[in-house]
Amino acid sequence: MRENYITVKGYGTSELVIQKSRFLTSIRRAETEEDALTFINEVKKSHHTATHNCSAYLIGEHDGIQKANDDGEPSGTAGFPMLEVLKKQGLKDVVVVVTRYYGGIKLGSGGLIRAYGRATSEGITAAGTVERNLHSLMKVTVDYTWLGKIENEVRQSKYPLKEIIYANDVDLLIYVPVLEEDAFTQWMMDLTNGQMQILSIEHEFLEFSL
Repeated sequence: MRENYITVKGYGTSELVIQKSRFLTSIRRAETEEDALTFINEVKKSHHTATHNCSAYLIGEHDGIQKANDDGEPSGTAGFPMLEVLKKQGLKDVVVVVTRYYGGIKLGSGGLIRAYGRATSEGITAAGTVERNLHSLMKVTVDYTWLGKIENEVRQSKYPLKEIIYANDVDLLIYVPVLEEDAFTQWMMDLTNGQMQILSIEHEFLEFSL
């Protein structure tokens, strides 16, 4: 499983007018090819009168699934430059559709490449980007006598405290980057003089805006 990657924050749209042609960008996160194709079809349905609905998507840890579609534009002038923008920005699990309403003025191959690339970039900006980091949810169990010290130290640290569960002992649920599990465990050992129990419950991605 990948430990961190960058993707779009959510759904985004933007509009660009070049030589009387309107370029409408629709973009969102897609974790499967089925998600991507569903989104593309939804946009095409919404803009069924458009001249072109060009698309591109990247899916998978190593971009194992990547497709580009010119949808009637000259070969290599739309889908491919859109895909290249996604790659250059280091995005994963993302699908983008650029809808063009032709304005009557031909842009030429170079103009189309620039237009679709710019439209994609502006769509990404509109959606926003996040870094998703894989964390372990660590359960730290201590006696009540340690609660004040541990809670205070954790709240002042970089580790997000998810929840405190009060029972016979106290469970603190804390998010820790997967590569820092050993260091975090040692830190807890030092704070409690070894008087604690610690367990990794599950793995979960946390998102941080870029």
